[in-house]
Parts: sequence; C-alpha cells; structure tokens
Amino acid sequence: MTARITTGVVAPDPSVADVLQGRLDRLTKPRGSLGRLEELARWYGAARGTTTSVLRRKAVIVFAGDHGVTVEGVSAYPSEVTAQMVYNFLRGGAGINVLARHVGAEVVVVDVGIAHAFPEMEGLRRCKVRPGTANLAVGPAMTREDTEAAMAVGMAVAEELAASGVDVIGLGEMGIGNTTSSSAITAVMTGAVPRAVTGRGTGLDDAAWAHKVSVIERALAVNQPDPNDPLEVLTALGGLEIAALVGAMLGAARRRVPVVLDGFISGAAALIAVGLEPLLRGYLLASHRSVEPGHGLALDRLGLAPLLEFDLRLGEGTGAALAIGLLEAAVKIVNEMATFGEAGVSERAPS
Repeated sequence: MTARITTGVVAPDPSVADVLQGRLDRLTKPRGSLGRLEELARWYGAARGTTTSVLRRKAVIVFAGDHGVTVEGVSAYPSEVTAQMVYNFLRGGAGINVLARHVGAEVVVVDVGIAHAFPEMEGLRRCKVRPGTANLAVGPAMTREDTEAAMAVGMAVAEELAASGVDVIGLGEMGIGNTTSSSAITAVMTGAVPRAVTGRGTGLDDAAWAHKVSVIERALAVNQPDPNDPLEVLTALGGLEIAALVGAMLGAARRRVPVVLDGFISGAAALIAVGLEPLLRGYLLASHRSVEPGHGLALDRLGLAPLLEFDLRLGEGTGAALAIGLLEAAVKIVNEMATFGEAGVSERAPS
C-alpha cells in the first residue's frame, strides 16, 4: 500500500523559490518587509513548480464520518450532530460556508463514513466506506481495507479537483468524537502521553476530560499500534474522515497542488501522511494553531509554523479558509506589485 500511494510525489522545487525571492527583493519595498507573505509566495511557487504561478480556483474539502468511541461518552455532543451539521454545510449555513464565501472558495462535502443514510443531494459526495468506525477503546477502529478505501476516497476527490483546475486545497472535517481519535493518533506518532495531547474538544468539564484521557489510554493499551507503521496507527485509532484527509494530502501532492491544513484533526492526519511520504511535508501549510494541546505538538513534529494564533477550535476547515485568503494575497504581491525599475522608484543606496 505505501509504495503505491507515494508514487509520483516529488519534492517542491527550491530553485523556483530562489527566483521568486529575487523578484520579491526587487519590489517597491524594503527587502523582507512583507514578512511571512514573502515566505508564502516562495512556498506556493515551489510547490507548484513554476515562477509564474497564479491562484484563481480555491476549494475546501470537508470530509465527514462518525466514530464508535462516542459510546464512551467522550463528547459533549451526540453523534447525530455529525449528520445534522452536514445538512447545515449543504444549506450554506455553517462557519466554513461563511468563510469560504469570504475568500471565494468552493466547499466540497464528502460523506466517507457517517452513520446516516443521506438522500442524493446537490453538493454532497456520497462515498461512504462504512457507517462509522468501531469503538477504538475495545479494539481497532477500522480494518485495513476500510482504511485504504477511505484514503482512496480522499485521494480521488483531491486529484479530481486538481485536474479540474483547482490551485489550492484546504482541508476540513466533521465527526463527533474525532478529537479523541486525533489525540490517540498524536500520542502515538509524537510519543507524548495521552493527557499531554488531549483537549476538551467540544467543551468538556474537568471530570469529562479526565474520562476522555482514560479512554485514550485504554485504546492505546488495547491496540498497541506501532508508530513506525502509520497505516497501522490509522487503522487502530480511526477515523474514516481522518483517513480521507490523509488520502487527499497525498492526492493533491501528486498533482503539485498545495494543501492548507486546518486544525487538530488535519494535523493528526498530516502526521500519518508525512509518515507515509516525507516529501509531502513541503506541500503542507499550517493555517493556525488550535487551542487543542495536541495540535501544537503535531505541528512541532511536522516542522510547520502556523500562520494564525486565533484560538480557533471549530474545525470544518475554517482556519484553512482564512489562511487561503492570506496565501492568495501573497501570490498577488508577486504578480501585481511593481518592481523599483517598473515604477521608476529609486532603490536603497548601497551601504
């Protein structure tokens, strides 16, 4: 499985970044004065592999799936909320819809594992692998076949969008219980103890948080996943939407389409994806650092510096949408800002 899914992923081109930095240094501004916007412009061009890149079409994929671990009482919300929120996405009333409209991004909603039978609806991709995962606290959340099928869903959606001309893909998710899966995955992939990576999710009190930690500890003891086998970790700890996120990252990178991560869930998925293909890291942009404690540890392990510190913890791809707006601004700086020569402005005198 690993050899097949990594075929075709190549490293971003550092020579493109060098050329772009040369242009940035000639723009009508002091060198380096646009800070991380300049970094974003270099990163985007290197990922795309061209010094003349543009950013016209933007999409945020929201993968949704349910989690069997919710029977353990790890979430403040019932599992039915996963399906209810998907209906909200399709009506355009969720946070991701608002922020995607703000930055001009398409929202693509994918049912990869919701425990609800959706009718055919405009805007919904019905790609259900199974109706939710098993309870990771008593055994593996998925089978290896489930994992590979969910990854294939994510890969296919990302590659289809790339082939249609989408220039950047933001990743989001919906799944009650998925911070439990993500905490467990992050604990294994970073070597941290569960209490260090476990947050309050949708708003747990102290007693509920302690119970959530104990559930994750039990899941790790029961499954004993090997951090050197990312697919084993993903299979044991779930979920279906997390597996789809992994596939989407790999699919986008194969097409040289940059990926903007959202929060904790996509960060946990990135630990798995980069574990499978280290070259993928160069295609990933961390939109923000979530208030979930495990997210910071995941980003540190990935070596990704978040753009925003907004105390976000909604998920859905909301942070990714905000960051896409900043990325578009960076690309426009390169393409639309005049150089000193073009503007007839005197450059800084040599020191």
